[in-house]
Amino acid sequence: MSPQSGATVVITHRIKPGRHADYERWVDEIAPIVEAMPGYLDRHWVKPIEGLTETYTIIIRFDTAENLKRWMDSPERANWIGKIKPIFAADDDFLIRSGLDFWFTPDGAQAKVPVRWKQFLVTWSAIFPLSLCLSYLLGPLLRAAGLGGNRVATTATVTGVAVILMVYVVMPRYTRLVKRWLFS
Repeated sequence: MSPQSGATVVITHRIKPGRHADYERWVDEIAPIVEAMPGYLDRHWVKPIEGLTETYTIIIRFDTAENLKRWMDSPERANWIGKIKPIFAADDDFLIRSGLDFWFTPDGAQAKVPVRWKQFLVTWSAIFPLSLCLSYLLGPLLRAAGLGGNRVATTATVTGVAVILMVYVVMPRYTRLVKRWLFS
């Protein structure tokens, strides 16, 4: 895979109250179909926080923008969205970006993308302290839940929370903070 390849889609679905079980069954059914698509790499699923939100977020990565577009425009996906649409509280909403560039390009911008080495430094300088802090903060919770000795559960939890924070909290603010250097 070249440094320029790779694409990510962040999909958000707001679900009508009381329809979470239906939506989660639908995700379980559509998952093997997207996973079988050419170029599929992985996906992350963020469930809503009970009592606070009705929004699910799904992050799907493909090896190329073309393969991701092929899935997003496919009749299979359109058919599956049609099946679940009646329980949506809002439209099927998604944002597609190539590689990690979506962290470095302001929404709606016609801006240039920073050079890769600067993207690396900014990403690493955000992920390293975040992962370190999350390991310390989540460690006691995982031990209390009996998962402290399970490296897979610990890694999955820490990286899952890190990705959510990176996409929605850290990188939008951090890139604004270092914008002058990043784009110089």
